[in-house]
Amino acid sequence: MGDRALGGYDPRAGLNTYEAGQPQFNPVPSLLRSLLSEHLDPGYAAAAARRTAGATPRSRWSAWAWQAAAALLIALVFAAAVAQARWMAPGVKETQQALANSVRSSEAGADALAAQRSRLSTEVDNLRRSQLAGDAQGQDLLSRLDELGFAGASTKVTGPGLTVTLTDPGGSPDLSDVSKERIPGSRQVVLDRDLQLVVNSLWAGGAEAIAVGGVRIGPNVTIRQAGGAILVDNQPISSPYAIVAIGAPHGIQDAFERSPGYVRMRLLEASYGVKATVSTGDSLTVPAGNVREVKYAKPIG
Repeated sequence: MGDRALGGYDPRAGLNTYEAGQPQFNPVPSLLRSLLSEHLDPGYAAAAARRTAGATPRSRWSAWAWQAAAALLIALVFAAAVAQARWMAPGVKETQQALANSVRSSEAGADALAAQRSRLSTEVDNLRRSQLAGDAQGQDLLSRLDELGFAGASTKVTGPGLTVTLTDPGGSPDLSDVSKERIPGSRQVVLDRDLQLVVNSLWAGGAEAIAVGGVRIGPNVTIRQAGGAILVDNQPISSPYAIVAIGAPHGIQDAFERSPGYVRMRLLEASYGVKATVSTGDSLTVPAGNVREVKYAKPIG
C-alpha cells in the first residue's frame, strides 16, 4: 500500500535490485500526480484517520473556553496599560507645565538682563564721551575707541548696504513627496552652513558690518544648527532669514553674485524651492553685538 504523505505511491517503487557497478535510483514522488490525486491536506487526512481509529476529538466548548481566556487576558493587559497611562498623565502634564514655565521665566529674565545691559552700556558710552570730548587728547582717544568698537561689533551701524533673504519653502502640497526633503523627516531646507557661506561671501565682497536675523556678527559669534533650529550667537532665528550687510551696496552685490554663497543660494532655489532675494538699501541698520572679554589671543600671519 502506498504512503499517503508521498502522494499514494510506494516509497520502494522504482528501486532497482543491487547490481555491481550499476547506479541505484531513489524514488521521487511526482508532485503533479500528487496534486491531481490528493485533494485533501495531509493534516486533515491524519486527523480523519485518528478519528476513525477512535481518538476523542477536542470539544468545541473547550476550544471556545481557551479563546475566551486568551481574549480576557489581552483585555486585562490593555486595561492595565490604559489605567497606568491615565494615572501618570496628570504628573506628566504638570512636569511639562513646570518646564514650560521655567523656560518662559528664564527667557523673561534673560531679556530683562539684556535690556539692562544695553541701558548701562549707553550710559557708560555717554559718560565717557562727555568726559573725553573736552580736549584734543580725549577726542583722539574717543576716535580710537570708536574704531575698536566698530571692529569688535560693539557699536550700532547705520548706512547703505545689501539685504539677502532666504525663505524656507514650507510644506509641500503632496504629503507623500519626500524628494525635496533636505533632512529626512524635516521641512527645513536652509541650514546653518548655507548661512555661513552667504555671510563669508558678503565679508569677502567688502561688507563692513553684518547681522543675521537681527543678531550682529562679530568676534566669537557662531552660526550653528541645533536640532530643527538655527542659532546665531546662541539666539534662535527662524525663516525668513534676513542677512543685512553694511557697505557699498553695488560693489558688494557685484562681488556677491560671483561668490560661492550666491551659487549655493540659487542651487537651493532651483532644487528645493527656497525663495531667495537680494536687495539694496540706502539706510540699513545692524544692531550692536555682545561684548565678550578676550583673555587669550595671538596674531595670525
